[in-house]
Amino acid sequence: MLNKTIKYMKTNIIKYMVGIFAFSAVVFSSCDSLELGPIDYYGSTNYWKTLPQVQTYVNGMHLDLRSNSFNRTFILGEARGGLQVTGTSSQGVSTYSDVIKGNTLTGDNTGLSGWGGLYGNIFDCNLLIQQVEGKPLHTENQKAVDYLLAQTYSIRALYYFTLYRAYGGVPIVKEVKVLNGAVEQSQLYTPRSTPKQVMDFIKADITKAFEYFASSGTEWTNNVTWSKAATQMLAAEVYLWSAKVSLGDQVPAATDLATAEGYLTEVKNNTKFGLLDDFASVFATTNENNKEIIFGINYADGEATSKVSNFLYADANIVSFYDASGVKLADPLNLKGTAIQRYEYTLNFWNSFNAKDKRRNATFMAYYDKDNVLKGTVLKKFTGSISSTGARVYDTNEPMYRYADVLLMLAEVENMKGGDPATYINQIRQRAYGADYNALTDAYTNAGFKDNEFAILSERDKEFVYEGKRWYDVVRMKDAANGQSLAFDAASAYGTTSVLKATETHKLLWPVDKNTLNGDPTLKQTPGYKVADQVEEEW
Repeated sequence: MLNKTIKYMKTNIIKYMVGIFAFSAVVFSSCDSLELGPIDYYGSTNYWKTLPQVQTYVNGMHLDLRSNSFNRTFILGEARGGLQVTGTSSQGVSTYSDVIKGNTLTGDNTGLSGWGGLYGNIFDCNLLIQQVEGKPLHTENQKAVDYLLAQTYSIRALYYFTLYRAYGGVPIVKEVKVLNGAVEQSQLYTPRSTPKQVMDFIKADITKAFEYFASSGTEWTNNVTWSKAATQMLAAEVYLWSAKVSLGDQVPAATDLATAEGYLTEVKNNTKFGLLDDFASVFATTNENNKEIIFGINYADGEATSKVSNFLYADANIVSFYDASGVKLADPLNLKGTAIQRYEYTLNFWNSFNAKDKRRNATFMAYYDKDNVLKGTVLKKFTGSISSTGARVYDTNEPMYRYADVLLMLAEVENMKGGDPATYINQIRQRAYGADYNALTDAYTNAGFKDNEFAILSERDKEFVYEGKRWYDVVRMKDAANGQSLAFDAASAYGTTSVLKATETHKLLWPVDKNTLNGDPTLKQTPGYKVADQVEEEW
């Protein structure tokens, strides 16, 4: 298929990228002074000479999106959402990231360190902008470079939006200071900006990206290359968040909701995209160039594979269980000994699916004890393929944005407007139930803001398992138009305990680790978290 023929890690990429990314690491050294001059590899001023070099560099930024995908999407975007088993899995295996999944984060145990590594990726975006924008190479190759700059500004906005949703106000770094020669360490210190300053910066990058897409004349290459449609989806997310989530000096603007709706409507009306009839086929490795995926992360045998093996089973563990008909299991998904269960979704979540909902069995494989009692589940949705050598390969592309998200975000917008989101909810539900859908009994009917919000969340939960949206959803979505986050409502976690306690409002954001704080004396801890010798910051 098309996506599997896109090979980013070619020899020429390695040739051009090794110097650049080695150079990027210098920024974070602990030297008191950095003396940087011309050196004998492709870095700094020696690199930015030809259009193919810049094109290769942007391909490298797509590799960044893949290499940081698990932390950026699942860990930051889903793990804290209340649907994960902690302690020991149903297969008797110790689980990972329990501090994160259990929301027991503290200033001394932050779950993540170094801003999740995202500033290294931001550096790469800054370097390209600084070295290319407005330079002779740009003016001589205007349209081609405009397209690359459109992607770069978009990707930088994505990284800052990821940081914003995690930490609120963060340092805004938009240039590579070390390019100018000797730099004292103190000149690299950057305090946290206010939430509004960060949100304004993100919106400005998005605006710049759209300007470059327009002037480039190129909007689309394929669904694993950043496109105008991907930027429209990012913009919709940004403006929907801005419309619903207040933080310090960042409060909703009157136009935010309408702006989000406008971007979503543009994608909805783009005939390139639409729902597939069959949910499972969206994730088939033989069907990755399908109309539902607007932008996805490309995995391929021989290049890179996903982390989904941590959501599955080891052969020695699964043989203790049975399928629903009482047959003892023995590698039913043909994993060939390549996996172990370190992350697991709760049984309460699995039980929340309607029996008609085809998404349940497309997403999960359930297993039982000898008395036919449900014991646990593993993922099926992203289990990849069998290679030509007979090996299990976790090469399913992972969508970042797909058409179902367009419809459910439009439902959320409609609910915020005081309208009826049922039309959008029912398009998703009808696809999920397939031939078993009965409009008289299965269709959702407008039931007021809070019930509507929960109905939208329920569909999002079932659509986007392992797609990095659940935590963001329960933070953004509300029990009233100007109300409290659903993270504090037990119903959002399909159990008796809410994702966060009423006393834990500070945990809507992440704490910053001690090493990062100690490395920059201008930084302050996220409000509400305590760290020795640090004063809490106030937005």
